[in-house]
Amino acid sequence: MKQIAVVMILLNISYGQFSRSQLVDIDEPHTYTPPKHYFQTSSFDEAELEDDGSKNPLDRGPYFDISASRNVTALVGNTAYLNCRVRNLGNRTVSWIRHRDLHLLTVGKATYTSDQRYQSVHNPQLDDWSLKVLYPQQRDSGVYECQISTTPPVGYSMMLSVVEPITTIIGGPDLYIDTGSTVNLTCIVRHLPEPPPLIQWTHNGEEINYDSPRGGVSVITEKGDITTSYLLIQRARNSDSGKYTCLPSTANPMTVHVHVLNGEHPAAIQGGEGLRCSVLLTFALLLLTMGLRAFPVR
Repeated sequence: MKQIAVVMILLNISYGQFSRSQLVDIDEPHTYTPPKHYFQTSSFDEAELEDDGSKNPLDRGPYFDISASRNVTALVGNTAYLNCRVRNLGNRTVSWIRHRDLHLLTVGKATYTSDQRYQSVHNPQLDDWSLKVLYPQQRDSGVYECQISTTPPVGYSMMLSVVEPITTIIGGPDLYIDTGSTVNLTCIVRHLPEPPPLIQWTHNGEEINYDSPRGGVSVITEKGDITTSYLLIQRARNSDSGKYTCLPSTANPMTVHVHVLNGEHPAAIQGGEGLRCSVLLTFALLLLTMGLRAFPVR
């Protein structure tokens, strides 16, 4: 009997070890985690867009791909695009809303506003639903929201900044240069989303030829958030006087008038007409005084 009991105990131990080995081989349930830039955001909730690692990724249903920039800058008059990329949309609908007045602009591919400058553009290959704004003006700047028709709706907001480039020439509108000096015209272009591809300079309406026989004329352009173009004219002469215009390819032009002086003071040029009038008036008064002396009043 003791031998039978020992055999039974050994069998129980072996069965327990076999059971535990079977349990170890069973896969534990897990949840699929999409990339960190895929998650659902609550409508009008800016805090949800913070990537602090505490958000729960959405593993089913529609969600936004927010890897692209939320800030869009456009030039006045140039078509602007706000791009919204939605994954797993299914039978849901994408709408665009303007935050300033909570105005519904588009639903699906249809425009829901009397302002036909707003259009919806769908790219099914990329799952993009873009808001197209034709001829944007500075008043169109503000927050726009791409919204999915879930229950409750969820949205992703973007900021549109419509800017008008500013072109200035330092020292304008008139510059006075001594003969033989170097003319340095500095043109500055601000508020462009990217540097202008080209900046041209003209003199009295004609494009400047930097390889002309005159020589000593050059241009240096530094591109960046603020683009600066320097027009340098060495050994200035009287023929260099005139109207110079800076012409950025994507911004407004600006003009300056250059006066090359032959030793005279700028005030003499600015007040030339007034000086001539003053001389004539003085001469007339002198004649009048001499006449009164020649014919005294009795």
